[in-house]
Amino acid sequence: MLSFAVYANGQLAEKINLSGAYVVGSDDVPLRADIAFKNGVVTCKKRAAGPAGLALLWDVAGAGTILLETIRVQERDQPYILQVELARGRLMRINHKLEDWGLLDYEGAEELADKVGKARDLLIQALQADKPARAAALGDESLSLAVQASEELSQYHASVLLARRKQSGGLGRRVFGCSVHLDKPSELGRKRLVAAFDFATVPIVWRDIEPTEQNFNWKPLDAWVEALAKQPLPIRGASLLSFSEKNIPDWLYIWEHDFDTIRDLAFEHVRRVVNRYGQYIQTWTVVSGIHANNCFTFSFEQLMELTRMTAALTKQLSPRGTTILELVAPWGEYYARNQRTIPPLLYADMAVQSGVNFDAFGLQFQFGPAIDGMYVRDMFQISSTLDGFAKLGKPLHITGVQAPSDTTAARSDSGGEALALDGGTWHEPWTEDVQAEWLQRFIEVALSKPFVETVSWQGLADHSRQEVPHGGLLRADLAPKAAYKQLLTIRSELLGTPQKAAGESAS
Repeated sequence: MLSFAVYANGQLAEKINLSGAYVVGSDDVPLRADIAFKNGVVTCKKRAAGPAGLALLWDVAGAGTILLETIRVQERDQPYILQVELARGRLMRINHKLEDWGLLDYEGAEELADKVGKARDLLIQALQADKPARAAALGDESLSLAVQASEELSQYHASVLLARRKQSGGLGRRVFGCSVHLDKPSELGRKRLVAAFDFATVPIVWRDIEPTEQNFNWKPLDAWVEALAKQPLPIRGASLLSFSEKNIPDWLYIWEHDFDTIRDLAFEHVRRVVNRYGQYIQTWTVVSGIHANNCFTFSFEQLMELTRMTAALTKQLSPRGTTILELVAPWGEYYARNQRTIPPLLYADMAVQSGVNFDAFGLQFQFGPAIDGMYVRDMFQISSTLDGFAKLGKPLHITGVQAPSDTTAARSDSGGEALALDGGTWHEPWTEDVQAEWLQRFIEVALSKPFVETVSWQGLADHSRQEVPHGGLLRADLAPKAAYKQLLTIRSELLGTPQKAAGESAS
C-alpha cells in the first residue's frame, strides 16, 4: 500500500483536499485505487502491482491551486512525505523536458536554469532533513520554485518556437474559432463572433435534435447555420456522435443492451445531419469523447467500431470535408474510476493503427469545475501533454478550450444545484483579467507546436448551460470581457488581421 504523510505548519495536517485525487502508474495511465486520509496520512490501496504516484489538487505558493503528481514510488511500510514527492515529481519532469526541448542550448535560458537549480538544492535539503515536518516545509519551497520555473520554461520555449513559426509562415489563414450556443442568433452576437474569429462551431446535440424518437427539432440549428452562412465565416459541426449523458436522447436508453440497434440508430442520425448541413459545414467532429463518456458501457472493440463507422460515413457523404476525432480529459483521470473507458492516448493510437479514415485529432482543455478532466493544470503540464500527441502523426486542433472569469457558482437551466468553480486556480483566483492572461499564455503554448493547426474557444458568451460557468469571452449581455479584447490583439499580432476594424465592429 502506498501512503503519504502530509504536514502543515510543522505538524501532521488535519485535513486535505482529495477532490479529483487518483493514482497513476509508471506509464502515466491512471490506476484504480481506494484513496483515504486519516491522521495526517493519505493511503492508496491500488489494484495493480508496480510503482505508482498520487495525483491531487495542491496549493502551490505563487502558482495557484493545481492538480499535481508525485514521482512514481514503490510500496513500503513507512509513509513518504507528500510535499517532497510532489517536488521530486515536478523536477523529474523538468529534467526530461529540458532535454526534450533542448532549452539549455538557448541564450537567455540561464536564469531559468538557475531557478531550477535552486529548487533542486531545496529538494536535496528536504531529503537530508532529520525531521519530517522540516522536510515537508523544504519540499513545499522546492515545489513552489519548481512549478514557477517550469511554467516560465514552457513560456520561454513557446515564445521561441512561435516566433519561428510566424516568421516562416507556418500559421494558417484560419486559426481561431469559437463555439456558439443555440439560442436565437442576435445581430450583436454575430458581430462579436465575426470580429474576433476565423470560424464558428455549431453544437450538434442528438438529444436536442431528436428529443423523442422520429420527432425532430431542427429550428435552433437551422437558424445558426443560416445566419453563419451569410457571413464570411466557415462553419464546423461538433459533434456527430457522443455518448455523454448531455448528448444522448432519453429514449435511446431503451436499447442500451442492444449494440447493433444503437449502432444502426447512430448511423441514421449521422446520415441525417451530414445530408442536411453538408453544403454549409466544411469540418466535422465525427466523434467526441467516446473514450471517456461511455454511458452504455460498450466494449473497446464496439467503441472502435462506432468510431470507424462514423468517420467512414462522414467521409462518404462529405468527401471534401475535414474529419476530426475529438479527445476530452487528456490526462485520462476518468480511467481510474471507470475501467469501461479507454485512456485518451491509447484510444488515439488505436484509431491510427486500425486504419480509421479521419484527418486530424481534436483535443479539449476545459478548466475550473471540480470534475474529472477539468481540474486546473499549469502551462508546463499543458505543453508536455500536447507533445505526447505529436507522436501520432496527425494534425491537432484544440477544439474546445475554456477557463472561467469568476469563481462564483452558477445555476443550471433546470434550477438544479449550483456548480461551483472549486477545481483549482491559475496563479490567482479566477477573474476577467486572469482569464485574459491565461488565454494569451495558452494560445502561445498551443500554437508554438507545429502540429497544432487551430484553437477554438468553447463558448462565445456566458449562459447557464455551459460546462464551465463564466467561461464565455462575452458576458451574458454580450459585453466583451478582457479575454475577448485580448484575443483581438493576439489575432492581430499573429495573423495580421486589422485589429482596428475588428475592434470597431465589436465595440
